[in-house]
Amino acid sequence: MQRLYDFIRRHPTGVDTFWAVVLFGFSLLWVGSTYPAVDHPAAYGVVAALLCLVVALRRRAPEKMLVLTVVLGVAQLAFGLKPFFADFAMLVIIYTVAAHDGPRWASRLALAGGLSAATLSQVRWPEQEDLDSTAARVFFTVIMTVPFVLAWVLGDSLRTRRAYFAQLEERASRLEQEREAQAKVAVAAERARIARELHDVVAHNVSVMVVQADGAAYVLDASPDQAKQALETISSTGRQALAEMRRLLGILRTGEHQEAGEYVPQPDVEQIEDLVETVRGAGLTVDFRVEGTPRPLPSGVELTAYRIVQEALTNTRKHGGPDAGASVRLVYFDDGLGLLVEDDGRGATHEMYEDGGADGRGHGLIGMRERVGMVGGTLDAGPRPGGGFRISALLPLKPAH
Repeated sequence: MQRLYDFIRRHPTGVDTFWAVVLFGFSLLWVGSTYPAVDHPAAYGVVAALLCLVVALRRRAPEKMLVLTVVLGVAQLAFGLKPFFADFAMLVIIYTVAAHDGPRWASRLALAGGLSAATLSQVRWPEQEDLDSTAARVFFTVIMTVPFVLAWVLGDSLRTRRAYFAQLEERASRLEQEREAQAKVAVAAERARIARELHDVVAHNVSVMVVQADGAAYVLDASPDQAKQALETISSTGRQALAEMRRLLGILRTGEHQEAGEYVPQPDVEQIEDLVETVRGAGLTVDFRVEGTPRPLPSGVELTAYRIVQEALTNTRKHGGPDAGASVRLVYFDDGLGLLVEDDGRGATHEMYEDGGADGRGHGLIGMRERVGMVGGTLDAGPRPGGGFRISALLPLKPAH
């Protein structure tokens, strides 16, 4: 049964041709059964053949078949060919044109023809029905008009329904495309976040390890104790870097970072002091102060504050010079957290903090701006009057909308 249904759907014109042949056969039987009572039986045969052609080609050329039907109807009126069995094709073409997504004039013409067919038939052949009053004739005309109107209404309803489902499919497709676009944006944002985390972890910890390694190599013979201390700092910094790398890898593995307890939590404001001590141990002089009353902050603000200080001190070690010193200020306001990190070193060139840096450098400052923007804060970074570099940030306590 399914195969038959699929065959019918694949060959609609063949199915229409089959029904056209059936209609033509019944029409010939009607002509034969009424012959010689009807005039011009050959004309009836020609009209029947053309009306059956309308049924056969109704889906391929609905507008042309409608015009042919109108011409045949006018010919029947002109030559006195009374309505007969083949005129059923008029109902079929009215339905087809109303259901077809074609020009609206064709649908209107089909409706007008259906509304006027019964009336014109009664005017042309008033003696066709044995009706003894005008009211009866009017009632009969209305009754005969109903099938034509129903054919048009059913076809137009089908066309409207198809258009509605087409809109639903288009809307569903558009929503799917929007979801895919949103998913891509989310993936890009997540990749950028992970890239910032990796940059902060690698840049800071590896920088400390490089500085300590160079120092250990320099004092290895002259001061073994200092070299040992530097190696211990390298070891602890490496372990810290590995711990944070495990946390980031846990984020990349769905759900694993929530179940496994081996991943360390994200850094917060309280760990900034430990960060400063680590940097001091690496040989950089840092003055650290906290102003205002410390209080719990949103996790995004705490992580942003930690990463800004971490990146700023890393830049000081990398670009400030051997004798550079830095100062870190944390200021708790009523509606936000202020950060001020300054150094008195050589500072950085203009290309290092504008437009992403030359040859791909300056990604740390780009990451800072992205982090601050995500929490709705502001960031100012640039050379300090009198030498050195300055980074100032204000992080609001309420999340950005």
